[in-house]
Amino acid sequence: MKISERNRRWRQLVELSRRIGTAAESYAILGEGNTSTRSGKDTFLVKASGTSLSTAKKDSFTECLRPILDPLWESKSRSDTEVDEKLLAARVDLKAGKPSTEALFHSYLLSLPGIEWVAHTHPIAVNGILCSPRASDFAKFRMFPDEIVCGGEQSVLVPYTDPGIPLAKAIRTGVEDFEKEQGRFPRMILLQNHGLIAIGPSAGAVEATTKMAEKSAKIFLGAASLGGPVFMPEAQVRRISGRPDELYRQKVLKLE
Repeated sequence: MKISERNRRWRQLVELSRRIGTAAESYAILGEGNTSTRSGKDTFLVKASGTSLSTAKKDSFTECLRPILDPLWESKSRSDTEVDEKLLAARVDLKAGKPSTEALFHSYLLSLPGIEWVAHTHPIAVNGILCSPRASDFAKFRMFPDEIVCGGEQSVLVPYTDPGIPLAKAIRTGVEDFEKEQGRFPRMILLQNHGLIAIGPSAGAVEATTKMAEKSAKIFLGAASLGGPVFMPEAQVRRISGRPDELYRQKVLKLE
C-alpha cells in the first residue's frame, strides 16, 4: 500500500472512531470498543489499549504486523503475559501504544477478502438483546427492509467467550461456518453478553451497519414489549437482499 493511501486510511480511522465514540446513541463510552483498517499486505492499524474512541487521534492507533500475531492461532494455551508480549512485539513502531487485546480478531477479520474495515462497539440497545434469551432471534431474523440492506440477511452470533485468543478463535469459527452456509461473509458479528462487530469494505459501511444495528435493536425491544417482534418471511428477506434497487443502494452507501 502506498504511503499516501496508508496515511489517508489512518486519517479516516481517526475520523470514524471519533464519530462512533461521540454518537448520541452511545455506541462506546470511556475506553470501550476498538476500530481497525488494513494498512498493507501484512499490516493493519488498530486502536491502542486504554485509548478512547471519542478522543481518538493518530497516536491512539498502533500499526501491527500480522505474521507476528499468527502463531497465537496455534496456541492451545497462553498466559495473559505471553499474549501481551506478542502484542507488543507485533508493533511496527516499538514506541507505539500496546495494541488492544482484541487485535487478534481484528487481524483475522482484516485478512478476509473484501474486508478492509472493522468497528467493534458496545451499543446499549444491541447489548440489551445480547444479554437476554432473545439474542439468537436478533441474529437470525429480520424485521424491516433497511435492516437487511445494512445488516445482511442474518448475522453471526458468538456465545460469550473469554477475551483474547479464545474469543478470536470463536469469532473465526462463527464466521467460517456462516460463510460455508451462506456463501458470503457476514456484515455483523454479535458477541453474546459483549457487543457488536461490524465489518466491511469501507469506513462508511461499518458505520452504517453499526447505526442500523442499534436502530434495529431499539425496534426489536419496542416490538417485544408489545407482544412481538413480527419477523419478515425468509422469502421476503431474500427478495429484499437481491432486489436491483437495494443492490444499487448498497453500492451507493459503499456497503459492498
